[in-house]
Amino acid sequence: MPQQSPTRSTDAGRARPDASMSLLTNVMDHSLDDGYAEAAARRRAGDGALPRTLRAKLWLGGGLVLAALVVTLGAAQTRHAAPVVAKERQELIDRVGSETRHADALEREVDGLRADVGRRQQAALKQDGRGSGQLVSLLAGATAVRGPGVKLVVDDAKDSESGGEGGPRENDDFSDTGRVRDHDLQRVVNGLWSSGAEAVSVNDQRLTGLSAIRAAGDAILVDNRPLVPPYTVLAVGDGAKLASAFRGSADGRYLASLKNDFGIRTSLSARDDVRLPAAPSLIVRTAKPVPSGDGSPSTAASPGEAGETGKTGKGTS
Repeated sequence: MPQQSPTRSTDAGRARPDASMSLLTNVMDHSLDDGYAEAAARRRAGDGALPRTLRAKLWLGGGLVLAALVVTLGAAQTRHAAPVVAKERQELIDRVGSETRHADALEREVDGLRADVGRRQQAALKQDGRGSGQLVSLLAGATAVRGPGVKLVVDDAKDSESGGEGGPRENDDFSDTGRVRDHDLQRVVNGLWSSGAEAVSVNDQRLTGLSAIRAAGDAILVDNRPLVPPYTVLAVGDGAKLASAFRGSADGRYLASLKNDFGIRTSLSARDDVRLPAAPSLIVRTAKPVPSGDGSPSTAASPGEAGETGKTGKGTS
């Protein structure tokens, strides 16, 4: 007798409507994972309960007491050391404040001594310089200067990066970037001197015959003082004439080429009133009698030879 197909529905046994969803049916019928069920069974059986033997209870109690003792000792030590740490910190703050006040007092004393030395130098030059004291002081940068002149601002190019890897500028050892280098600033200052400037300063640093413009990494130093861009160069002289002479000089053309080739930003303008400070410190290198017009000796003292100050003052290395 042929067997009836299992997919055919009968009155005695009709196929389940969800017969084609056996996976979903299995998930619904066994929603609890077997591992969770086994763990629940062990807990009900008492496998994961607290230790029941006396020895186990003693070990557990000893561990808890030891942990509590460690925490208590740590808290007590921290509480005991807190005043000591606070006291040491306050003592350190007091020492820093005291040393700072002492350094400020020494700085004020140094400024006062410098001013006193400057006054004594001026008095000596006026007494023995026979009228040349003011000129020597001006050439040496010992006095502040005010008069017509020019203002030249030199700044790095926009979005310039330090340490580019392009070719060198001409024959010099500088990266082919839009950053102003010490050699560039040297040429600018020397160009102003040769164009007729009587006194020059860079970022309020007065230049003298002994001034030096050097580099320390990417920083530019003027007399060992680091400067940051933009570099503002002030020069006292005939403003319009000085600006025209500088633009036509070799150094002025060099600055223009830096602007065109590397994007260095420059701005040159004549000013009716330019103020330059005195040099921060001057050292008398030589002081010897200089014969005057009538044959009598007169004393001149300045940084370097008095007769060479004007010459070396118009040149910065």
